[in-house]
Amino acid sequence: METLIREPAVSGRFYPSEREDLETLINKTDRETPTQEEIPENKTLLGAVVPHAGYIYSAQHAVPFFRLLAARKPAPDTIIIACPNHYGYGPSVALDMHHEWETPLGDVRVDHDFYPLLGIEVASESHRVEHSAEVMLPLLQYFMKTPFSVLPVCMRDQTPHYAAELARKIHVASRKLNKEIAFIASSDFSHYVSPQRGKEADDRVLDKILSLDVQGVFSEVCSNDISICGYGPIMTLIELASLSLQKPEAKVISRGHSGQVSPSDQVVHYITAIMYGDQRE
Repeated sequence: METLIREPAVSGRFYPSEREDLETLINKTDRETPTQEEIPENKTLLGAVVPHAGYIYSAQHAVPFFRLLAARKPAPDTIIIACPNHYGYGPSVALDMHHEWETPLGDVRVDHDFYPLLGIEVASESHRVEHSAEVMLPLLQYFMKTPFSVLPVCMRDQTPHYAAELARKIHVASRKLNKEIAFIASSDFSHYVSPQRGKEADDRVLDKILSLDVQGVFSEVCSNDISICGYGPIMTLIELASLSLQKPEAKVISRGHSGQVSPSDQVVHYITAIMYGDQRE
């Protein structure tokens, strides 16, 4: 069977297109990003909300999560990356037909073992130009010390219904396959608003995330027109935590905005929030 490889869509724009330049940038970001608290040894890291902007803006906020993920024991076999559909192509929720995704650091295998168990449409048009899953891959390749595969899932319809269904399907499938999973909810927060206005808006949603309130996340985003782009993946992470963990907890480990790199009064906000708890038997 021919191996189908997805070529990168945003290499050279969101991150460097040359391997050496990309490794240098991630290494520099890692060295300049402060360390943070460790997760208690008796807790399991399920995943995180992670920003997906260009690396010069958001990688400093993403790096703390990837450090924690690399240290997780047991290491994940498959890292599920749920991302929003910025361009509206394809069905409500979509998997990708390709077997591997290419980056300047090499190719990453897509875990097709999940496909027959998920019952989700395979539609590569949803993923072809989408950046919000792709930008996670070089960071995973740089930090992960054990073999892994990925499962990109693109969400066009971001509702509590689709989030709950996706979480349930992933939970059941991972158990049937006996695979350790981690889950990335790819999302930036408020877009092109002032630092203060964005913080106030994001705080309302963040309060619901930290209290694991799926309906509250949806209501705050929709009723207040808050421009968080990946609220569907965020709700899916919360739903998956309720299925996979006992006493799940969410915690912010990094926060900032693009104006801290390029001064402006119209900025994009970034938050990395991890999800962890006691592993269910």
